[in-house]
Amino acid sequence: MPDVLTLKEAAAFLRLSERSLYELARGGRVPAAQIGGKWLFPRRQLEHWLSAAADNAEGARAAPPAILAGSHDPLLDWAVRQSGCGLALRSGGSLEGLAALAAGEAVAAATHLLDPDSGAFNEPAVREMLAGRGVVGLVWAWREQGLMVPAGNPLGLARVTDLTRPGLRMVGRQPRAGSHVLLGHLLAEAGVRVEQIGFLAQPALAEDEVAAAVLEGRAEVGFGIRAEATARGLDFVPLIRERFDLVMERRHAFEPPLQRLLGFARGALFAARAGHMGGYDIAPTGQVAFNL
Repeated sequence: MPDVLTLKEAAAFLRLSERSLYELARGGRVPAAQIGGKWLFPRRQLEHWLSAAADNAEGARAAPPAILAGSHDPLLDWAVRQSGCGLALRSGGSLEGLAALAAGEAVAAATHLLDPDSGAFNEPAVREMLAGRGVVGLVWAWREQGLMVPAGNPLGLARVTDLTRPGLRMVGRQPRAGSHVLLGHLLAEAGVRVEQIGFLAQPALAEDEVAAAVLEGRAEVGFGIRAEATARGLDFVPLIRERFDLVMERRHAFEPPLQRLLGFARGALFAARAGHMGGYDIAPTGQVAFNL
C-alpha cells in the first residue's frame, strides 16, 4: 500500500464511503491535504488517527463500579476484607457474575464453570458471554469439590450414584451457580438424571448455606467445597478439582483494587489462611489462565 492514498484508497482502507471520508476531510477531522483539487491522505497518519480514535472510544466507556460479582468463595471473601482492596462483593453465581461484567455492573467476576465438551474451566463461557471485550482470566485457586455430609458420614455416601438413594435429601444450588453446573456434569457422566435426586425445594445461594443445611439436619448431603465442610465440622467426600478464576477486562487488571487484592494473595498471611481452611491449591494464584 502506498504511503499517500487517494480518496478512494483511503475510504477502502478505513472501510468508509467516499462521501463520508470527504466530509471528514473537509471538516479537518482526519489527516488529509487538498492538492491540485484532489484530496490526498498520508497512510501512516491515518493509522495513528484510527488508533487514537479507538483508544478514545475505549476510555470513553463508563468505568464499572468497584464490584466483584459472581461465585461465592470463603477464601476470596476473607481476602477482599483483609486486603483493604476496596472491592464490594456481589454473590449470585458464576453465570450471574459474567452477566454483570458484560453489562458493566462489575469490574470483575468470580467464576468456576466447567465446559462439558472441552473439559476446560471458564474460558468457553467467557468467550461466549464476553466476545470481543479484551478480557483476561486470572487463577484464584484450585478447589476440591465434593459431598458435604454429617460428621462420621453415617450413610456411607461415597460417589455421585449414591445420591439416588430413596428418601435422601440433598441441598442444591441455584441454576446459574458454577457448583450446579459442575454437579450436573458429574451426574450426567455417571448416567444419573437430575430428576432422580431428592433436592430440597429451596436452593442454597452460597457455599456456606449448603454446609448449614447439612449441619442443621435439613439435608443429608450437599455438594460444595472442602473448606466450607471443614469450617462446619462436616465430613467431606472429594469428587473433583476445579479452577476458580477472576475474570476482568485487561485494563482493569492493572488498577489499584485488583492489584491490591492479588498482591495480598502473594503474602504469607494469605497462604496460612488457605492452608488452615483446607481444600485449596494456591500455587498458581494470580497466574494468567486465559487471555482473550
